[in-house]
Amino acid sequence: MSNPEIDEIPIRDDMIRLGQLLKLANLVEDGVEATELIKNGLVKVNDDIEERRGRQLHAGDTVTVNGQTVRIASS
Repeated sequence: MSNPEIDEIPIRDDMIRLGQLLKLANLVEDGVEATELIKNGLVKVNDDIEERRGRQLHAGDTVTVNGQTVRIASS
């Protein structure tokens, strides 16, 4: 299996919440979609299923949704 391409998403602050990141990275259209994906166990943070939309993410963390992975980078 090949590694999927990982996009770097720069953030301004030290931390971003999962729901905000999903929207910033264009992985979801809105907060409602983010909530549904998270509630249904379709979002992974650092390869673990995440159930909290407010999960704090920091530089180096990875988020995977529908086979697409992004990594948080500090700007």
